[in-house]
Order: sequence, then structure tokens, then C-alpha cells
Amino acid sequence: MFREIGEIFLKDGHAFSELTPYPKGCEREAWEGLDSETRSELIRRGEAFLGFDYPYLKATDFCEFSRTGNRVNYENKLFIKRKALDALVLAECAEHSGRFMDDIINGIFAICDETAWQLPAHNSYVRNAPQLILPDTSNPVIELFSCEAASVLAVAHYLLKDELDAFSPFICSRIVEEVKKRVIIPYTTKHFWWMGKGKEEMCNWTIWCTQNVLLSAFLLPFSDNTRHKVFKKACASTDFFLKDYGDDGCCDEGAQYYRHAGLCLFQTLDILCRITDRYFNSLWDNEKIKNIALYILNVHVNDKYYINFADCSPVAGRAGVREYLFGKACGLNNLSKFAALDYKRNPDKFQPEENNLYYRLQEVFTRMDILSEDTDAPIFHPPVFYSSVGLWIARNDTYTAAAKCGDNNDSHNHNDTGSITLYKNGSPLLVDIGVESYTKKTFSAQRYEIWTMQSDYHNLPTINGSMQMNGADYRATEVSHSFTEDGGKISMDIAKAYPSDAHIEKYTRSVVLSDFGLKITDNWSFDDNENHSVILNLITYEKPLISTDAPNTLLIGELASLSLSSGYSAGDVQIEELAITDPRLMQCWKHSLYRIRISVPAGSSGIEVVVA
Repeated sequence: MFREIGEIFLKDGHAFSELTPYPKGCEREAWEGLDSETRSELIRRGEAFLGFDYPYLKATDFCEFSRTGNRVNYENKLFIKRKALDALVLAECAEHSGRFMDDIINGIFAICDETAWQLPAHNSYVRNAPQLILPDTSNPVIELFSCEAASVLAVAHYLLKDELDAFSPFICSRIVEEVKKRVIIPYTTKHFWWMGKGKEEMCNWTIWCTQNVLLSAFLLPFSDNTRHKVFKKACASTDFFLKDYGDDGCCDEGAQYYRHAGLCLFQTLDILCRITDRYFNSLWDNEKIKNIALYILNVHVNDKYYINFADCSPVAGRAGVREYLFGKACGLNNLSKFAALDYKRNPDKFQPEENNLYYRLQEVFTRMDILSEDTDAPIFHPPVFYSSVGLWIARNDTYTAAAKCGDNNDSHNHNDTGSITLYKNGSPLLVDIGVESYTKKTFSAQRYEIWTMQSDYHNLPTINGSMQMNGADYRATEVSHSFTEDGGKISMDIAKAYPSDAHIEKYTRSVVLSDFGLKITDNWSFDDNENHSVILNLITYEKPLISTDAPNTLLIGELASLSLSSGYSAGDVQIEELAITDPRLMQCWKHSLYRIRISVPAGSSGIEVVVA
């Protein structure tokens, strides 16, 4: 799709247009025409970094990941430098007095002086290979954050070239040389796995890197020959990225990663349109691209919460400028209004935690359009079934329910086939925990030793002491679903998600959502006549208490009740507190979670749970 259009563009002999997406710092009418709140806030944020002491990244800082598995310490030092430079550049563009220039120059040189731009966790040349303890400066690794460092410098160069040249011509020439050496040359002369080849599976890396390489190549003064090479490879990589999406547009990495996948597809297509005089414009009407755009709206629950699975957090970040622009470009009015409403709800305007300067620049010149959007009308969130991943989402006026019915081979996979999430009045009831802070173990052979990855810590059964296994072979079968005016139904057999040690022949899970709540009906049979055990695990956000009035009922805080089918009582239930101490999990869960473990009596072949 992208390659074909790109080849026609080049074959027809067209020249690239200059990439001038937003006003430069010297274009004073545009910057001084910004509303006073935007200008004053940009200046205030820049002032916070006046005299900033850019941290020095030592060799031993880089080694820490290989030695201890900690990746956060190095990343915090690296990322604050980009955030500081972003804030200073935008402040100088807003004020244009020269007050921020010394710190901007220091920031540019601090990034250019870094031994390497890649993260220690990404310091390898082969996919899934062990990371090298230190970087090889003669052979740069290009990955997510080396490409992003290049784009940050490229946008700074684009916005303030005249001002930087007035100080010294060697600042901009240094930017060009470092970006060329560290990103552009390896991009055009070598193959890294995320670029795509054959049937190899891609992920958000492909389009995230592609977006930033395109920005770097077309904002900086590279030759037409270099730009042709970047353009052709970027078009090819975009097609490789898209091949792993179903036509339904579902992101198998979840809502959080949509921001690095679907939204980077938007940026890539937007850049390609700008540099080819809109040659790629027809793709905004492509059904698959529209469906990718709509994914974030379809998995939204309420306020800050999203349906989550795999490594995605239930608090996946506010929608905003890029979702709004994606909706506008594709003619998806409901998406644009949803993004505008969420942007208005967000107290953290101007993206203070964002590394990417281009995203922040977009907000500066899109903010007033978003704020003027009429968001009084309710936003429609449809029920949806994503067959490409196996994700069912049903809704009514009180509840939003979801079930995962694909396999255990998603990108950023957790062993969660058949798991259920449920929200009542927008509040989490049955939850998917998410993932702890990334460490070396997270993306290693020991990944499934981490508790949050395991099926026992999802809303799933433990069968004969066995948890689910990872891989495409461990999947749901016999899936059927439907939707009704007040909810819907899904049924599946999850027996094949478990290893042979579980001796499970069939495990049918039926989930029905109605105005009365959610009913889960599990039935099973084993492959022999031995005694077997089933424990049903349910994870709640509110603390469950056994009701004093009904022995087969649990009260889930003040939010809901959970009733067990007849024959079950409090004696079959164990409640465990799951303390939340990890910083990443603490961003979405403000107190402990709870695991309900329902031990099925020997000889039983089923259980029914109603949550209402």
C-alpha cells in the first residue's frame, strides 16, 4: 500500500516538498498570535530549566541494566535531558528574547555528547539477543530512543536554526553530523529487525522509529539522495507494520501502546502527505487505517480507564492532540470529539512528561482548535468484537465488560486467554492488573516468572495446580459471541490454553452481560477419572467481604456483590490482599488489589458467578 504509492511518486519524477509543519521560531506573527495562556505557560515551563545541570551519563550508569536488571535509573537521567531541551526550545520560541539560548545550546551539546542514544535495554543488534554491557560507538544501534533523540534535535534545529546560527554555525552543523552518523547512515545502509522483512512479526517499534527517522531526514538539510533512501525504506516499513494488523484495526499491544503504534502511523502518514504534496492523501479513507484510528475510542471505558490486557495499564493516558488530528484526517468525528473532551479533562497540558518535541509542538498549534470543539454531546462508545486479537467488549448504561478470547502470543503478552474485566458506573470491579516497572527480566526467558504475567493473577481458573502457558498454541477455541441492547454474550473453550499436565479436556466459559450485571458460567471435563482440582481466581479493586446475610455472597466494597451458584459457601472462598508497591502499578492503583480464590468442591463440573 505505502510502497506502491511511494514507487509511483518516485517513478513520476516528483520532487519532495520541504517539510514545514509548524511556524519556526523566527516567524514571530504566528508565535505572538498564540493565546496568552499558551505563551505564558510555555515560558513558565522553560523557566523551570534555566541553569539546568544536564546529567552526565557514566559508563557504569549504562552497565547497571546488565548488572542488576534496573533500567529506570539510566532512563530517568536520559529522558530528563530531552524534556528540559523541549521546554527550553518552546519557551524561547514563545518569548524570543534569547533568555533561554544558553541552556538550549547546553542541552543540544549534552545530547550530542552522549556516548550512545539507545537505551541499555535495547543495546543489541539481533532481535531478542542478549544486550551488550556497553555500546559500540563505531556501530550505532538504532531503536526507539535513538530515533527519538534524532527527531528532538531535528525539531530544535528546525525551530531555532537562525537563532542558533547567529550564535555559532557549528551548533546546527553538529546536530546534522550527529544525526547523520548515529541514525541516518545506519538506517539507510543496514537492516535492523524492526524495519521489517518477509513474514517477521512487527510491533510498535516499526512505526515509532519510522516516524522519527522521517522527521529527522526531512527537517534537517540532507541531500535528495539520502531522502530518497529514507523515503523508500519508510514506505516499506509502514507496510510491514500494517501487515500484522487485522482489517479490524485492533492493537494487540493494548491502549497504552496505541499511542506508540496507531498514533505513530498517523504521524508517518501525515509526514508522507506533507513531503509529497498530498500524494498519500487517499489513505486517510482506507478502512483499515480508519479502524486503527478508532481503536482507542472503542476500548475506552470511562474517564481515565481503558479495557486493558497484556502489558497495557488500565490507566493508559489521556487522549489528546494526536487522536484529535487522526480523527480529523480520517473524517471520524466521534473520535475527534472524544479526544477533545479527554484533552479538556486533562490537567497536565503541554505534555510535561513527553520526550518528543514534535508532539509538544503539535499541541501548541492545535490547542485552541481542540478547546473550541463542541464536546457537550455524549460520546458514543460502541460494543465491538475484534476477531483479529479475540477481544469482546459489551456495554450498557451501567456496565462495561470485556473478555479476551484469542491466544497467549500477543505482543507484550500475558497469559490471559479467557480473562474478563468488568466496570460498573465507570469504576473498576473485576480488573486486569497490568504490569510492573520494566526490568531486564520483563523481556527475557524468565518473563512468566513475573506474577502479573501469570494466569493465576487474572480472572481465570487454576486447573490441577497448572497455570496457562505462553505461545500461539495456547488459545481459546469454539468462540461465539453476540450483542444485545443491554449487553451481549460470549462463549469459548479455554482448555487449550493450559498444558497437558492440567488434564483438562474441555473448559467452557460463558459470559453474559445484561442490565442485571455479569454472569460467568464455567463448565469443564477432564481427560481421565482421577480426582481433580479447580480454583477460580477473581481480581477486584475494592475489598471483598463475605456477606453475613448470605453465605454464598461476597460484597465488593460498596460497588457490587458477587454471588456464587448454589452449593458454594464462604468455606470455599479465600481472599488475598495484593499489596501494590511497584511505582508503575501505583500510577493506576491507589491501594491494594484483592484476589478471590474459589475452591471448587471435588467432583464438581461447573460454577456460576454473578456480579451485580
